[in-house]
Amino acid sequence: MSNSSPRNTPGLGRALALAFLGLSLAGCNALTRLSQIGQEPPLARIENPSALHGSQPVSMPMPAPVTSDRQANSLWRPGSRAFLKDQRAADIGDILTVIIEIEDEAKLSNTTERSRTAAEDASASSLLGYEASLSAVLPTAIDPTNLIDLDSTSNTQGSGSVNRDEEIKLRIAALVTQVLPNGNLVIAGRQEVRVNFEVRELQVVGMIRPEDITTTNTIFYDQIAEARIAYGGRGQITDVQQARYGQQIYDILWPF
Repeated sequence: MSNSSPRNTPGLGRALALAFLGLSLAGCNALTRLSQIGQEPPLARIENPSALHGSQPVSMPMPAPVTSDRQANSLWRPGSRAFLKDQRAADIGDILTVIIEIEDEAKLSNTTERSRTAAEDASASSLLGYEASLSAVLPTAIDPTNLIDLDSTSNTQGSGSVNRDEEIKLRIAALVTQVLPNGNLVIAGRQEVRVNFEVRELQVVGMIRPEDITTTNTIFYDQIAEARIAYGGRGQITDVQQARYGQQIYDILWPF
C-alpha cells in the first residue's frame, strides 16, 4: 500500500515557521509604529552601558600580574600626569572621550573570461564485416562511417568592480564598565541625537590600555581592541530607505 503524502519535510516546516515568526514580529512592530504616527521617534532610556557588551564579563587570557613599582612615602605615582591625581579614566564609572575618524577607501576590479570547445567523432566503417548488419539492432538510418558525432562549446565572461569611499568623523563619551586583571579597561558608550523625525544612534564598545589614553582623557578608535562601532538611525527617512517586510521575506525564501 503506497502513501502519497510526504514523509518528512523539515526544510519546508522550518521555512514556514520562520516566515510566520517574521510576519508576527512585523505585525508587532507595525502596531508600535502605527501608535507613533505624527510623533517623533522616542529616545531610549538611560540604562547601564555595560549591557552593550552583554551581561557576561569579558574573559580573556591574561599575563602574570605586574608588581607595582610605587615607592613608599612618595607623593608621585609612576605614569601620573598630575602631581596629585591622574585625571585620565582608570576606574569603573570613569568617563573618557572616543575619537572616531574613519577614512576608508577601496578600489577593486576583477575580470574573468573562460572559453572551451570540445568535439568527439566515432565511426565503424569496418567492423569484421558486420558493419552492414548494424541496421538490424540499430535504427535503419544508421551510418557506420558516422556513428557518434558530439560537439560542445562553452564561453563564460564575468567582471566586477568595487569603488568605496567612506569618511566618518565622530566623538562620543564612553564609560569604563570593567577593569580586567591585567589593568586593561572595558568601555561602552551610546549616544542618541534626534533631529525632527529622525534619531541618529552611535554605539561603541571595546577594550583599551590605560597608557593609550591621552592627557586630555581621549582615545582614538584604532586603539580599541575588539571594537564594535555602530552608527545608524531610525525614523521616517530610515523607513523609506528600507525595503518592505514582505519584500524582505520574499527575498529570503524565494530560491530562484
